[in-house]
Amino acid sequence: LQVMSGSEQDWLALRPQEPSLSQCCGSGCKPCIYDVYQKELAQWERAKAMQDKSLLMGKKEQSNNSELNPETFTAFSVSSVEQLTEDTYQYKFELPGNSSLRLSLGQHIVLRGVVNGLEIQRAYTPVSPRNAEGYFEVLIKCYEAGLMSQYIKTWKRGDVVFWRGPFGGFPYQPNKHGELLMLASGTGLAPMIPILQSITDDEEDETFVTLVGCFPTFDKIYMKPLLQDLARYWNIRIFYVLSQETSLENLPWSYQENTYTGRLNEDLTRTIINSCRRKPFVLICGSSAFNEDMSRYLKAAGIEENSCFVF
Repeated sequence: LQVMSGSEQDWLALRPQEPSLSQCCGSGCKPCIYDVYQKELAQWERAKAMQDKSLLMGKKEQSNNSELNPETFTAFSVSSVEQLTEDTYQYKFELPGNSSLRLSLGQHIVLRGVVNGLEIQRAYTPVSPRNAEGYFEVLIKCYEAGLMSQYIKTWKRGDVVFWRGPFGGFPYQPNKHGELLMLASGTGLAPMIPILQSITDDEEDETFVTLVGCFPTFDKIYMKPLLQDLARYWNIRIFYVLSQETSLENLPWSYQENTYTGRLNEDLTRTIINSCRRKPFVLICGSSAFNEDMSRYLKAAGIEENSCFVF
């Protein structure tokens, strides 16, 4: 039996740990947590081969300099918690001075949480305006049995949490598409909001937008005041599809003419596409089942794959 030398044990203690499956958020981030691990492992192997621990000094898993970074987690402080519906919250995080996250439109960031000693990571899209200074906001739905939700529900003002990113995003360019059709289910609204705000903030951008928000009931529509404000712009239309409402009579009159009951099915999707002023480029965000359904309905309505983007 070979006995390991003290030096060998020291090196093993410094070896980066391979991430578990639960640590990957599954959003196809670049770099993924596995990419970061491979990079750190190569760095460790090089340092070990040269017996030079100083080569590992650049390795840092989290930082406190409040600069968002795709490879390392950065600490941000919770500045406010607002409950929007029974299970959905809007969290505001502080940024130092007048700094901004500088995200591209629709980009997401990855949260790290530890529950019962298990590290988990999930991706969320900030809903704050892209040019927001000194803060950013994230819309999060908490699930009864969700591990990350258990962690998030404990947050209160002043707590410090760790994010890395940004990742993904939709390469939006003003006036590139005549009309955008946004199909969003629940918190799938999140990546649509910054794109909508960038269009309404830019007087030169004449893109038409039709947003279709799918929610169970009227009470569960998020961010109603903001959406009502956006719908006042000449080039923005907003429809709601409420799967668990049976009648429009109980809704405020201002919502009745642009709300449908039931589910967003193939017929309704076709009706909305036909009501668009130009042939739309379609953005989709929701659960994987919602995204698959929408892709199928769009295909049936003659919208090609290269005219769609799924977040």
